Amino acid sequence: MKRFTGKVAVITGAGSGIGRALALELSRRGARVALSDVDGERAAATAELAGSGARSYRLDVADRAAVLAHAEEVVADFGQVNLVVNNAGVALGATVEEMSWEDYDWLLGINLGGVVNGTKAFLPHLIASGDGHVVNVSSVFGFIGVPTQSAYNAAKFAVRGFTESLRQEMLIAGHPVGVSCVHPGGIKTNIVRDSRNAGGEDSEEAAAGFEKIARTTPEKAAQTIVRGVERGSARILIGPDAYVLDAIPRVLGSAYQRPAAMLARLGLKRMGGH
Repeated sequence: MKRFTGKVAVITGAGSGIGRALALELSRRGARVALSDVDGERAAATAELAGSGARSYRLDVADRAAVLAHAEEVVADFGQVNLVVNNAGVALGATVEEMSWEDYDWLLGINLGGVVNGTKAFLPHLIASGDGHVVNVSSVFGFIGVPTQSAYNAAKFAVRGFTESLRQEMLIAGHPVGVSCVHPGGIKTNIVRDSRNAGGEDSEEAAAGFEKIARTTPEKAAQTIVRGVERGSARILIGPDAYVLDAIPRVLGSAYQRPAAMLARLGLKRMGGH
């Protein structure tokens, strides 16, 4: 996908952060955008900023039936779909001992289930468009495991594997659909402020700590993603910290886990949100 003029882009988690920045960047490039968020008011605010080519929807990406219905609604509203960005995600910090079954189900249902639901629901429409692209947002925590992030790690490693498998399947089948997996480092978004803190950490304290180490703006992240789609990149890394954390397991192998445990005490555990 070299140009976005007239293309239809679907973005989940579009109420803030990377999702909102992507909506504005793609609209600026001439795309029409279907914007969803579990918070319908946030999605509507983004659509207003994006202009006349935007429509907003309230959507819980963990609800498979709702996502399937959303895909049909978007096609009815726009006539086609060319680009799907499965961006919606949540955060939750707790040890395996502390975390409840309900918290595991909640996070995995959104961060992994939402990606699978969005991909499956829109894939036939992307193939039919003749010029489609899937962007699934993983994390730097799809490269390394981090204490108190077992659920987040599980989802983001799985998104990476799911997306890499999908890309190969599209190549084998000869379908006109590009596939990219995005690995953001620390991005200045609301994910920590909006997160559940099952381990008892104060949310404001966690958000303040995250803001100190999150160096990349959502706008920069959006520009990097769009450039990656233009290039047909399989993997899109965002921020200098993403390149560092991608390199660590390549160099150290499983030996990275001991220093990672030490770094977690200094706040690394908060870096993986998008």
